[in-house]
Amino acid sequence: MSSHSGAPTRSRSSARRSPAWRTARRLARLALACTLGAVAALVAASGPGGLFVLVVGLAGAVGTAAGTWWVLSHRGLVRAAGVMLAVVAPVAVLVLYARADVWPAALAAILLWGAAVLSARAALYRLRRPGGMRAVACAPPRQPVLIMNPKSGGGKVGRFGLVGKAEALGARVVLLDTSTSVDVAAIARRAVAEGADLLGVAGGDGTQALVAEVAAEHGLPFLVVSAGTRNHFAMDLGLDREDPARCLDALTDGEELRVDLGTVGGLTFVNTASFGVYAEIVQRPEYRDAKAGSALDALPDLLLGYAGRPLDAQSDGARLEAQQALLISNNPYAAPGPMAAGGRRPRLDLGVLGVVGIRVGNAAQAAELALRGTRATGLQVLTAHRITIGPDSGSIPVAVDGEALSLPAPVTCGIRPGALRVRVPRHRPGPPVVRPPMDWHAVVTLAFTQSRSGPGTRG
Repeated sequence: MSSHSGAPTRSRSSARRSPAWRTARRLARLALACTLGAVAALVAASGPGGLFVLVVGLAGAVGTAAGTWWVLSHRGLVRAAGVMLAVVAPVAVLVLYARADVWPAALAAILLWGAAVLSARAALYRLRRPGGMRAVACAPPRQPVLIMNPKSGGGKVGRFGLVGKAEALGARVVLLDTSTSVDVAAIARRAVAEGADLLGVAGGDGTQALVAEVAAEHGLPFLVVSAGTRNHFAMDLGLDREDPARCLDALTDGEELRVDLGTVGGLTFVNTASFGVYAEIVQRPEYRDAKAGSALDALPDLLLGYAGRPLDAQSDGARLEAQQALLISNNPYAAPGPMAAGGRRPRLDLGVLGVVGIRVGNAAQAAELALRGTRATGLQVLTAHRITIGPDSGSIPVAVDGEALSLPAPVTCGIRPGALRVRVPRHRPGPPVVRPPMDWHAVVTLAFTQSRSGPGTRG
């Protein structure tokens, strides 16, 4: 197991003299003051009333988490009961607060606790703010070739006039024939053989990964046009996801980023390779047309072990056993957890994989996961340069950048640091602003650290 700070470490003395560190310490102290204020609000509710607010609120959270677990892991009457519990639990909390006349204390405690969390996150962000990816100036390409999927993102290629705009900027456009199976990598290699000095894609993340592999293989710059549905890769590159045409500015006024590529069983991915529950679901033929319905139908069997199989994995220095789901990402997500792939990666050049393993077997563990987040026993979060997923024979379903595949077991995932030259517009929205995971121990340490001692700061 390894970790990567994503930025050089300053000397302790200079870090503590910096305005950012002093601001972070003030915010940490504000967070603790708000926390004490929340406790005081509960105590002010005549003793037992304050305890009532705390116990009822906690019970409501546990009930909601347990109900959600029953919805996901069962069918029939148990699922119906789960829906009812997930809805009734928070409503019951509000009703009990109203009947016990503890609304003022409850509201004050909630507001103060919210302020404490916001202040703590702001302190950690200033203390651990990651440096951005380094961009270098570059000359415009002479023979750029862009591969466009006209159906991607619900027809964004046509809706934003991407073909005409790209050709007006000097690019040759290859429009994919979506009525038949197309070998996108072969098209990219043919373009290279014909003299292309830049390869680009207007399409989904899966198509981008195929062309990115060819670009990396030949050392050519790669251009991403955010014409997919979710555009996770484009978002983490800091591109404009609302107007894909702005990505084409990189053809005439661009700069380059060096980013990593993930590998899974010899294949390239730009975002994630998923194993276990999610990978099993996307294999189903009905998933493409009814994602939510097919997932809800499949989850009970997968979560309770009636179908699929738990996964064992061995990373650089850690072993993960009997995982229901494994998410391997090209660089770690800022807020790792069950929904990590819906989050953001502040950097794509750290040279490590993000690894999230999930094992939840009952309602109690689901409630713990909801309450404790990354500290829950059912969640494993780490980074690695290489991870191998068992068993030792047969095949394993894998979802690679959302595409359903089956690979020979065991499957090894790795990272290719700085393998891809990505051409981006010089003027772009920029990478997402992400907050570090909550760490109250670090907040307390920072709040009571004097300028002559304490932890260093990442710049």
